[in-house]
Amino acid sequence: MGNSSLSDPTSQERLRPVRLRQAMGIYVITDSRLSLGRTNLEVVRQATGAGARLIQLREKELSTRELVAMGEALLEVTRAAGALLLVNDRVDVALAIGADGVHLGQDDLPANLARGILGPGKIIGVSAESPAEARAGEESGADYLGVGPIYATSTKADAGTPHGPALIGRIKAATSLPVVAIGGIKAQNATEVGRAGADGIAVVSAVVARPDIGRAVLELDRAFRGE
Repeated sequence: MGNSSLSDPTSQERLRPVRLRQAMGIYVITDSRLSLGRTNLEVVRQATGAGARLIQLREKELSTRELVAMGEALLEVTRAAGALLLVNDRVDVALAIGADGVHLGQDDLPANLARGILGPGKIIGVSAESPAEARAGEESGADYLGVGPIYATSTKADAGTPHGPALIGRIKAATSLPVVAIGGIKAQNATEVGRAGADGIAVVSAVVARPDIGRAVLELDRAFRGE
């Protein structure tokens, strides 16, 4: 006989922030264009093997079918590692593959509508560049905020002007949600980001474009924790 609490919406809602808090730290975002010829499966396997517990599937140029196939393959790796897999933007893909949640930009589906589709157990992140956007994200039911760009980045063409680590403190003062800093973060500046109050750091090239992915994750983690 199965555990009925696993399908209980109240239990799912209660466990959601616990699962997120346990995974918080190094948050790796995929980008096959930067992965030195390696597949996303290889990248994620190595990243989770080194301790990354938050993975985001972000591949803007793939068709929906390709994204679903890739997501299903990555989900096997993340579940085996005890990591969470979130899908960038695509609530439909996250729902189809049974991902752990989604990350939504300011122009994507609002968090409350995404929640209605995905259900109470799924994690929803929302991008925020200001305290006002952070408060709106919290009010709409987001579980965490992706805050940035903190530093200049070439990974995301429309990232905008870097705000610096001070933005993290302003966002933390405006909301009770966990803050994941993003944008130009690497081992050389991760300590500064951690000291500014970030709960996690989201990275792309600082991991996926490095020859030794496992070492990159470990270096980032130590720097972020100030070790």
